[in-house]
Amino acid sequence: MLNSSFAFNRLPVTPANFDFHCHSIVSDGFLPPAVVAQRAAGNGVDLWALTDHDDLGGLAEARAAAEAAGMGFVNGVEISIEWRGVPIHVVGLGFDAASPALTGGLDELRLGRVERARRMGDALAAIGIPGVYEGALTFVTNPSLISRAHFARYMVSINIARDVSGIFQHYLTPGKPGYVDHRWATLEDAVGWITSAGGVAVVAHPGRYKMSGADMRRFLGDFKDVGGQGIEVTCGSHSPDHIMHFARLARHHAFHASRGSDFHGPEESYVDLGRLPPLPEDLKPIWRLVI
Repeated sequence: MLNSSFAFNRLPVTPANFDFHCHSIVSDGFLPPAVVAQRAAGNGVDLWALTDHDDLGGLAEARAAAEAAGMGFVNGVEISIEWRGVPIHVVGLGFDAASPALTGGLDELRLGRVERARRMGDALAAIGIPGVYEGALTFVTNPSLISRAHFARYMVSINIARDVSGIFQHYLTPGKPGYVDHRWATLEDAVGWITSAGGVAVVAHPGRYKMSGADMRRFLGDFKDVGGQGIEVTCGSHSPDHIMHFARLARHHAFHASRGSDFHGPEESYVDLGRLPPLPEDLKPIWRLVI
């Protein structure tokens, strides 16, 4: 039986090119959900998920556009959590988007994002860069999803640094003057919201976290213990060495493997939609759990 969140339209029995991680203007992407869908289809994606940060507002538009383009579609979201002081992202796939537990939890996270953004603006004003919160809002489509990326884009526009990565490096990462800590969801909360909605929880871009090998193994053990079932092995920010490393960890923990570009837009992405290396052939692809 197909998951109720899955939209089928001429999908191959075995998807050749699935992309389960990308963003639209509903969170910190540059393009509307329908345009992201069209770009994915144009790049040969045959099974796709939109995974905006902490918000489900783009899913209906994304689904309709995917169906029109002949792609299979799976509901997705990327949830911000904190584990032992480390910020981590968990992707949810294949869930019921009307689940009260999931929608209520995401509502709380978005409220926290707005307050954090105001405090970031205050912190930057204190070092002589006023008006950044208000400026960042001009780069936002969904005001409840204002993020560090919007701050960075505004700061580039006023020539504080040449590019977004420079802004993050000097102002918006832990220990820098514009970074403000925030209490995100717990691992148990996020995985619980996803699984209670009938979905599958996946560790997003594990190669990006500043964790020792021992801490990563400990985190993955905790993730599995609370019901997590997948890990992104192939993603936009992963090198070939990352892919081999996280493939080994997927085998060790018996996780299903996911694949996602983490596309935000042509200007700020590691790789375009669907333009990723394939998963190692022996791994269990995550799509088997959501269609």
